[in-house]
Amino acid sequence: MGSQVVITATARHTATLIFFHGLGDTGHGWASTMGSVRSPHMKVICPTAATMPVTLNAGFRMPSWFDLRSLDATGPEDEEGIRRAAETVHTLIAAEVAAGIPTQRIVIGGFSQGGALALYSALTFPEPLAGVVALSAWLPLHQKFPANAVGNKNTPVLQCHGDCDPIVPYKWGQMTSSLLKQFMTQTEFKTYRGMMHGSSDEEMRDMKAFIQKVVKP
Repeated sequence: MGSQVVITATARHTATLIFFHGLGDTGHGWASTMGSVRSPHMKVICPTAATMPVTLNAGFRMPSWFDLRSLDATGPEDEEGIRRAAETVHTLIAAEVAAGIPTQRIVIGGFSQGGALALYSALTFPEPLAGVVALSAWLPLHQKFPANAVGNKNTPVLQCHGDCDPIVPYKWGQMTSSLLKQFMTQTEFKTYRGMMHGSSDEEMRDMKAFIQKVVKP
């Protein structure tokens, strides 16, 4: 993993938000936005993925949580890389717990590939988290679920997707939401009309409200 951006809490630190960027980005790309949606008692961690060759981008090296091999919902996936990335996420969570923040006060989230990683990492983590946010994302290795879900089936999930997304198709978001609803109890899927593969003020307002709801001061 590369460096990480850490924004300290402005009040007494009692909760943490860990947010993962999308393919080719860094932790800096989302840090100020996450700083504006978090609550005062919340520390924000925006890690940067290691740089690696990405099959989908003709083998060019860029920050990536795992290799992306196809844009087809049934295409091959980098199972080993996805599992390894999730272990890294679990290590980040463990470090916060060691610093005195219980898992129930930790929210994880991400955009695109980072959102995919957040979803997978939450479902393969045995301890209960406060919430999961997946922006313009999907569930990696979806055929292995619900069998591989070891925890967080009752954890609130906020999924957000633009209906004009040309990169991670809107229907991937819908399919992921349908799958999650089969075995999770608190999933919410929000659609943003006309939004492409990016974010919007409305989406960030929704994320802020979600964080305030799942992590009370």
